[in-house]
Parts: sequence; structure tokens; C-alpha cells
Amino acid sequence: METTKPKESEPALMKLKPIEATQESFKEYGQVIEASPDGDEFGPKDAQLDLSKGIPRFYIMHLQDRPLEFSKITHHASVTQCLGSIGGHVWYLGIAKPSIMDSEEIRSDNGKILIQSHCGHRYVPPAVDDVCVFRISGPKFLKLNRGTWHAGPLFKADTMDFYNLELSDTNVVDHTTHDFIKENGVLFSIDE
Repeated sequence: METTKPKESEPALMKLKPIEATQESFKEYGQVIEASPDGDEFGPKDAQLDLSKGIPRFYIMHLQDRPLEFSKITHHASVTQCLGSIGGHVWYLGIAKPSIMDSEEIRSDNGKILIQSHCGHRYVPPAVDDVCVFRISGPKFLKLNRGTWHAGPLFKADTMDFYNLELSDTNVVDHTTHDFIKENGVLFSIDE
């Protein structure tokens, strides 16, 4: 991670080298799902989904002008989410580990800063040093664990289409965002 010293009142620029998303490299954040032969039975290489808290929504998301930088990162506390580019084109996703605190963790209070989300749960804000970027290429998709912080999809093209699996109301009632410029004075840039 490379940091560029900011001018006064400008955020510090943190350059991140992307990591290729593989089953092994992405396991702390979710799963990388790749093609399997037709007829294979359900198993650990399939997306392990939690869509139990609402009505699933599977749709095609059209995005444009998503340059390779970000300052805001989001998590969903109630659902796993799946994202993949239509056509297997290269894209990027900023990531940090889930930091939702359950009742037992809150009682033990390890000196961590806890924030109450407007969605009802408590969490620890993601640390600047815990943010990384994954590069996703080819015919695969990512399943994000519940609460995984993510920024993107980001890409070099002018527009891209993505399939997205979440809940029907995820972006209305289960959308918690951390603003690194406002809270930490940092802007992330993908060094590709």
C-alpha cells in the first residue's frame, strides 16, 4: 500500500495493488464461484447463501463511470450478496472484513469503537489498513459473506452490466456506509 501526502484539505491518496480473486485469496470475505459441470450436486464450491431475512432479488445492474478509486465502503448485515460481471469482463472490488458485533461481543467490549447503524446493528468501523482490492476476471462471481465491507464494482470500461443477488429491500433497509474521506481523510486508488 502506497500513500501519497495530500495538499492541505485534500485526502491522502492510498494506492492499492489488486489481488486476483481466487477461492483461497478471497476466503476471509466470502467465496469465488467458478463454473462446475452440469449435474454436479450441491457442495462447498457452490455459493453458501443466506437469503432467509427477506425476499431474494436477482437482477442485472447496469453501471457506468466507475473509475478505479473509492472513498466509501458499504456492508449489508442481513444478507449474503453475489456479484458478477456479465460476459466475464475484468472488474475490481474494494474489500474489508465484516465487523458486525453480536450481543456477546458487545458485552465483552474489547475497547473497540462501536457504532450503531441506522439499520439497527452495531459494528466497528473498517480500518484504513484493513482495506484491500480484488481483481475479478473471467466467468466467475463473488459471494460476499454477511457484513463484508465492499466498494464497487469498479472497472476501466465506460459501462458494464453485473448480475446481483441480494434481498428485495437490501439497499433500502440494510445499507451501512463508512466514508473514509470524512472519517479518515483517505481516498483509495487501484494501482493497475
